[in-house]
Amino acid sequence: MNYFEIVPYAFKKFSVLRALRTGVPTALYHAHRTSLPVSEKPALFTMNIMPPMMTVWYHLVQKNLGDRVDTTIFDCSGTLKKSQFPNARVQKYLNLYAATKSDEFLYHIAKNRKIGWVCDDDMFILNSKAIDLVEQSLSKPNAATFSFRPRDWWHFNIDGKEYAPSSSYCIAFNREIYCDKEKLSLSPCEGNTNAVSHIGKPVSRYDTFDKANESLINKGYTCDILPVEKQGEYVIGYSGMSTAVMMIWHFRRPEQMIDYLEAPKAEAWKGNTLFTVLSGLLAIADLQDMHQKITGKPYNLRSMPTKKDLDRLRTKYEPLLREGKSFDTVSAVSEVLNAAL
Repeated sequence: MNYFEIVPYAFKKFSVLRALRTGVPTALYHAHRTSLPVSEKPALFTMNIMPPMMTVWYHLVQKNLGDRVDTTIFDCSGTLKKSQFPNARVQKYLNLYAATKSDEFLYHIAKNRKIGWVCDDDMFILNSKAIDLVEQSLSKPNAATFSFRPRDWWHFNIDGKEYAPSSSYCIAFNREIYCDKEKLSLSPCEGNTNAVSHIGKPVSRYDTFDKANESLINKGYTCDILPVEKQGEYVIGYSGMSTAVMMIWHFRRPEQMIDYLEAPKAEAWKGNTLFTVLSGLLAIADLQDMHQKITGKPYNLRSMPTKKDLDRLRTKYEPLLREGKSFDTVSAVSEVLNAAL
């Protein structure tokens, strides 16, 4: 099996094996579907497959949002310890598509709230005023969503006007519009004819929330986006983390992970797969350190190479990356997160 073929296999393997831990809890949840109680508080949601990352995400939510939100976490690895997240609802849940899990949250868990806020676990909230932005934006007439991090490699062209895709990385919804009135879904699909690419490669697919985003715009609703110059003040995140996480769950020993990265020919590093895996591993190593800083305890991952080995791999392969790619972004994000803890 080639290095790039292992990735989809690892995703499928993870979902099947983790179902042994999450399948029954998911079935029991659906038998009752208990919603959050009625409240004016926004309901915040994330989903997780890498526990030390969840430790950092939750710590920053507690520090910056505190009891101004009610937080729900879907534990899709089945390995989170609820005792470490005392102010959140932690639900073991099958590793279904992110859109499916987010819609489940918006339509059922958050059904007694006006605002449902979806935030990926690799997008970290840095600023206590983030919730003020959400509430102020969604209090305006016809305001459907507020996004902290849009997609930046294409835009909608609708009736001659440009609109940035809001994305689903960190976005708050007015549920009265999204769920109750319009009955939309975050599901991805084909057939995007309004996309204008910024990278030369055509965009013809609707990713998570894109189709619903387009529908809301067409119906005259506002989908606000935090200005780009402000985004780093409120939310910061890594990218492509899920691929590295799947490799960690897939391999049993650090030597296997190192062999996976070193076996391909040098030109393979000009592609995305190996770069994405090593970037993710560097980020996870930093998150392990942050987890220990927060909890006082290490979080060991059986196939995780040592920092010394990761630094060696970074030094060896960074010169082979195509122009514009670097591991410096990981270091920059980790520096901000460490300072924010």
